[in-house]
This record gives sequence, structure tokens and C-alpha cells, in this order.
Amino acid sequence: MSDLSKFPTVVVIGGGFGGIEVVKQLADKPVEVILLDKHNYHTFQPLLYQVATGSLEAESIAFSLRKNFEGQKNLRFRIAEVTSIDSAANVVHTDIGPIPYDYLVIATGSTTNFFGNKDIEKYSMPMKSIPEALNLRYMVLQNLEEAILKPSKEERAPYLTFVLVGAGPTGVELAGSLAELRNHVLNKDYPELAKEEMKVYLVDFLPKVLGPFSDEGSKAAEGYLTKMGVDVLLNVKVQSYDGHEIKFEDGRSIPTRNVIWSAGVMGVVPEGVDKASIERGNRIRIDNICRVAGSENIFAIGDVAAMITPETPKGHPGVAQVAIQMGELTGKNINRLIKGEPTEPFKYNDKGSLATIGRNKAIADLGKIKFQGFFAWLIWMFVHLISLMGGRNKIIVFINWVASYMSYNGGSRLIIRKFEPEQLVNKDTQVAQAD
Repeated sequence: MSDLSKFPTVVVIGGGFGGIEVVKQLADKPVEVILLDKHNYHTFQPLLYQVATGSLEAESIAFSLRKNFEGQKNLRFRIAEVTSIDSAANVVHTDIGPIPYDYLVIATGSTTNFFGNKDIEKYSMPMKSIPEALNLRYMVLQNLEEAILKPSKEERAPYLTFVLVGAGPTGVELAGSLAELRNHVLNKDYPELAKEEMKVYLVDFLPKVLGPFSDEGSKAAEGYLTKMGVDVLLNVKVQSYDGHEIKFEDGRSIPTRNVIWSAGVMGVVPEGVDKASIERGNRIRIDNICRVAGSENIFAIGDVAAMITPETPKGHPGVAQVAIQMGELTGKNINRLIKGEPTEPFKYNDKGSLATIGRNKAIADLGKIKFQGFFAWLIWMFVHLISLMGGRNKIIVFINWVASYMSYNGGSRLIIRKFEPEQLVNKDTQVAQAD
């Protein structure tokens, strides 16, 4: 594939946080690195909810993979869809042809888990990618426009009712963002609508919001949401959704045209991975150096990987820091293996958890230090800003945040393309155009 073929070939599948870190660690090393991704950009997923609500444009949280590695001479990037892995022949089969490898890193991340409910999968909206976030944005805006046309409050209600299923960070942040849209923007952009008619529900079958956070942080988040006008429904399990009404197992139901699903994720495992190594949540079981169980030269990192130990019986959490730290170690260990040096085991350094609920409201669980409110919100903004790839993106996002804070009305909320939910069988079949 290149004049570097005399060196060992390391193929990395996925340009997310983990895959990028592997590639960075192998820069200037005596290897040929081939990075594969179905998009030519990296997505900063923690800010997808702001794209979905129109606060940020898609380009500000995406960064070109080629540009990011433009100085790395031992890297080849290809837009490709992986169809299968042949571990016996050391070949990755893709839609652009077979690609041989000496070492393989699976960093394919996760996708939305609908737990086998086909109707919910068909009619609800996930938010794991930029196309999905843009689809969600257009759905929200179109339903607000549709509500204006309805003559009665009863007819408007389903279009102005938003139900978010899953009270993890994604659900909490999106619920807070929609509540702020109602409280500060709705009367400005849609003076025909009364903000009291717009309802936001946050639903979870667990007894608390932000399950992985401390009880103190969880209670604070629930309090913020309630004060913002979000109806928080806990210990409630969804039974069905048909595009018009969501039903719960306790007999309750809510008429709505807006159901957003963030109740679970599952790993994206390529064909060819040994089924015996797949753990709960469709994650690949790995050893203490992130190597796939039963393999000598295949690694898995991030959301798609499960390192099962007495300390982590369910694997590590699906957060960016896990993927970054696994990617860093895997890149270093591959270099050690090539040199014949001993490898080092993975030890996760938990730097804490952050979640924002809205303006001046955030939760920070930083080890033994736990706090909420304005200072946590500043920490959240700082951490996310410095984590963005590209100086231009950092500046654009910062300017957008300042403008939104000053005006209470940030974002343009344009409907660039009409969204047709009834045409969606697979959410990725209708690709949203970047604004």
C-alpha cells in the first residue's frame, strides 16, 4: 500500500478518541500505520447535544482526520467501511478492498442500544453521530413549526412534548438544553407559542439521574432539572413507542412526536471477531494490555472493549478518558512488542466526571472533591474547550458560548434540509448535511 511496507503494518479501525491516540503514539516509529474510518473527520461527541439543539454548528465539533495528522509521515488514512476481519490471514476486508496487517486495533466505539425493540428503534431518535444530531435538530424545529399551524392546544401538544429516555449525561444535558430553549428562546423565535405548552420529560428505569455520579451530584442535577421545568420520571420503564404515543410499563402514556433515545449503548463489533470473546453490551473481552482474548496481535480499546477484572466486573465506563488512556497504552505496547520489550498493563486513571445541566449549572465529581453550580459549570466549559481538536474550533465554540450567554438566544436554528422521519428505516440511511 506504500513504500513503508518493509515495516510492520498497524491497522487502526476508527478515528475516535482511542484510535487517534494509538496513531499519535506510533508517530515516527518504525511502523506503517493505516487509519480507517467511514468518515474523514473526528467527532467531539460530548457536544453533540449542542448541535442537536442548534447552539453549535456541526463543523465546530468535527475536525479533519487528514489535517490532524498532516505531519505524520508513517500514516495513511482511508475512508472505508470494514466488512469483516480475517484473523487467520491477518487481513481486514473493507469496501475499498482487503488490507493486510501485522497488528490490528479495533477502536470502533459504540452505537445506540434499543434492546431489541424494533418500533422504538424505528420511531425514536438516537444521537451518537453528527448526522443523527442534525436529524434531531431538524425534527425538533420542524415540529415547532408544525405546532404553530395547529388550531388547538390538544393538537399542538404532541409536537411540543419532548421525551428523553435515559438519564445519563447525554439525556440530562439534552433535557437541560431543551428546557433552556423553551425558557429563553421559544417566545422570541415562536411568539405564537406559549412556553407553558412545551413539555420536557426525562425518563429512566433507574432510581436516580446521572447513575454513575455521586448521590450528591445526582440529587443536585435532579434539583436543577426540576427548577428548569423538566418533568423527571424515575423508576419508569418504557414499554413501546409508535411515533405518536410512548407507553410505560406502569400503564402511563404520553402523546408525543419527539422521543429521543439515550437509554443505552452497545459496542460496534466487526464481523469476524470470535463470538466467544463478546461480553455483555456487545463488547470484546480484552486482557490487561487491551489485547483481544485468544489473539496475539489484535487489540480492542474504548467503548467496544471490556476488560473484565475483580475491580471492573462490567468493564470500564464508556467515556472518552478510558478510550484515550487505552489508546495511549496500546500504541506504546505495540511498539514494545515490535522491539521485543515487555509490555505494560493498563491502569485506568479516573480523572472524574462532569455534566452540565444548563446555564451556570453543572455537576463535578472529581475524586473526593465534589461540587455543583457555577464553578462546576466553568470547569465543564474549560475542560471541553481544551479537549476540542483544532484551534479554529476552540475559538468558534468559545465565541458561540459567549454570545449565547450574553443574549440568551445563541444559535441560528436553520432548517437546511427537510427531515422525513417516515423514510427512516436505518437512521444512517438519511445522512444529514452539515450546515
